[in-house]
Amino acid sequence: MALDRWIALVILLVFLAYGYAAWFTMDASLPPILQRNPIWPSSFPKVLSIAGALVSLAVIFNLEKSKLDAETREINYRRLHDYRVGQAVLLLAFMIAYALLLRPLGFLISTFLFLTLSSFVLGERRLVITMIVAAVAAGIVWYLVEQVLGIFLRPLPTFL
Repeated sequence: MALDRWIALVILLVFLAYGYAAWFTMDASLPPILQRNPIWPSSFPKVLSIAGALVSLAVIFNLEKSKLDAETREINYRRLHDYRVGQAVLLLAFMIAYALLLRPLGFLISTFLFLTLSSFVLGERRLVITMIVAAVAAGIVWYLVEQVLGIFLRPLPTFL
């Protein structure tokens, strides 16, 4: 079995565990007054678990690949040095740094830095446009979460 199918199998197991938690454990702790609502806090995790499981099954059964280029699109794990593994590892490091810096730097600065640096790693060289897009995206997401959803999200660093 190819490497991408093994990864899809692991992801399928994760989504099945996530779906089990969404379908059986999250709803049991709801108070009776919330059980009459049409949308529960577990509604989005349920949809997400079903969608993730279906996509994983599509990869496992090779439904996403055409028969003509199946040989050229397989991941050759013996030649991983030919792929851009460094970019993937650096992006994972940026994600971890983003999660760790979210509270000390605040949402706006950490999101701006994450979007700018990761787009630079992925190959975007127009730094000014990238910075403008990252600033606008961070501001819009902060506004939606803070003002529209009413969830407090620290916009600036703790020392300010």
